[in-house]
Amino acid sequence: MSPVRLGLVGFGRWGRVLMANMEHHPQVCPAALASRQADAPVPPGCHVVAHWRQLLEMELDGLVVAAPPAVHAEIALAAMERALPLLIEKPLTLSVAEAQALAAAGNGLVMVDHIHLFSPAWRRLKQLAPDLGPVRSLAGVAGNHGPYRADTPVLWDWGAHDVAMMLDLLGGLPDRIRASRAERRQMPEGVGETIALSLDFGTVTATATLSALMDKARRFTVTCENGTLVYDGVGPVKLALDGKEVEVAPRQPLEVLLDEFASAIRSGSRDRSGLDLGVRVVEVLAACEGQLP
Repeated sequence: MSPVRLGLVGFGRWGRVLMANMEHHPQVCPAALASRQADAPVPPGCHVVAHWRQLLEMELDGLVVAAPPAVHAEIALAAMERALPLLIEKPLTLSVAEAQALAAAGNGLVMVDHIHLFSPAWRRLKQLAPDLGPVRSLAGVAGNHGPYRADTPVLWDWGAHDVAMMLDLLGGLPDRIRASRAERRQMPEGVGETIALSLDFGTVTATATLSALMDKARRFTVTCENGTLVYDGVGPVKLALDGKEVEVAPRQPLEVLLDEFASAIRSGSRDRSGLDLGVRVVEVLAACEGQLP
């Protein structure tokens, strides 16, 4: 079976990660890259073009969008017009109106890279949680020293993951949202922030601390009536139940994501569940942003 031929838009930090993973993934082939870096280091057979619209005229099986989120909607709408399957980096957009426009456009395959949702540890957590009784609370801690991205504030950069995990686990939208900025500091590389979120889903409160001013962390704690699960996207123990390690498949989330994107393309899937979740994440983040000074 031939690998699916993918075009990649963007060759920033995450775009380079995507390219490296596509190059070594048996189910996909990085066929083309749209980047202003004409000399971008790409694998043999991968064509570099100057503008993403050139990719739409090529014989590709799908498009991966790793450009700044401010241009996601324009690129995605153009690809949807050609029924080209899409994998879009998070956040889907920075605008509720743009996210809803994507949801209203066409019915082709669209996946959003909320990468932790493709982690075997996260999926195992979702299998175990129902056996532990009702969820009582959720608590996320995520951040690093940077990145300081002018095009994607901390809330949208780090918060897209935590909100996606909250919605994926609990379903629906929160009925109360509170957001505050605990710290804002000018750093040599840009502005760093620490943001605190608190979302109520009925009787369940989900909190998140998001920061570009802390040691690297990606923990998500699910407290149930009869046990506590801790997902850790950074540490050596990816999942623990009441302090004891839970064995999970040793696969990287990005490998799983590319597998599933390739399989969906081959099957002719028009699944939009990832897009629908992406829209809800944008709606929640926009509501949070509205509470920040």
